[in-house]
Amino acid sequence: MNKTKKLALGGLLIALVTVSTMAIKIPMVATSGYIHAGDSMIYLAGVLFGPQFGLLAAGLGSSLADLLSGYSHWALPTLIIKGLEGYIIGKIAIGIGNRNSSLEIRDIIAVLVGGAWMVVGYLIAGAIITKSWTAALGSITGNIGQAIGGAVIALPLIYAILKTDLIHNIKDN
Repeated sequence: MNKTKKLALGGLLIALVTVSTMAIKIPMVATSGYIHAGDSMIYLAGVLFGPQFGLLAAGLGSSLADLLSGYSHWALPTLIIKGLEGYIIGKIAIGIGNRNSSLEIRDIIAVLVGGAWMVVGYLIAGAIITKSWTAALGSITGNIGQAIGGAVIALPLIYAILKTDLIHNIKDN
């Protein structure tokens, strides 16, 4: 894939993560954060395009959503937590051998491990930001729901996209 195409794809994935994060926000009072559907696009970016695109789309897209939505106090932790989430997902899904044109067990494992990292990352960041492990523990249920909801949205989309030639057309041309 040439540099122009990589730049365009990266920008598109960042925008998808930002918009899906901002579209529906459910506030979490205990940590002054929110839950959202952005993880679905993080999962999609990491599984379909690998760790580099996963890292950039997740980190930049999610932190941009925080900045644009008035959650600037979460932007730096989000950049790190979501960036690593996207990287982990991409590394597990693509970093192990060649990819088939179908959803694989490693894709599901990648989403589960990435989602688990996100829950742990926000637990730690929440405790630091609120100076309270009790408040941070209150966010676990919402973050688990966000991870599961993201998987429910992303996995069928990934399956459908992999059944087409779209990914090969993007990567090969």
